[in-house]
Amino acid sequence: MSAHTAQMSSRGGRWVLYVALMGGGVSQWPEHDFGPGGVPTLAERSRALAGLGFVFMDGAEWEWTEYAERPDDDSSPVRLLASVQVCSRDGGLS
Repeated sequence: MSAHTAQMSSRGGRWVLYVALMGGGVSQWPEHDFGPGGVPTLAERSRALAGLGFVFMDGAEWEWTEYAERPDDDSSPVRLLASVQVCSRDGGLS
């Protein structure tokens, strides 16, 4: 079972979840746009991942990281990035 990283970030008030697929000549990453609004709930994120063909790895938990939009400027707006380990629902590569 291959592990992938799902990530979720917000830009312009819209939360987007995507699965980072590496290797195998993959040029597009599956993504789900939650649209404008607050941070999607755990249930909403789980449904979005299932719709993309992925499930959480056993014991996986969301990790949140903050980063500056302009790394060398301490007055720069802060962005949030969430990530979690997932695998394909069918156990293969998606």
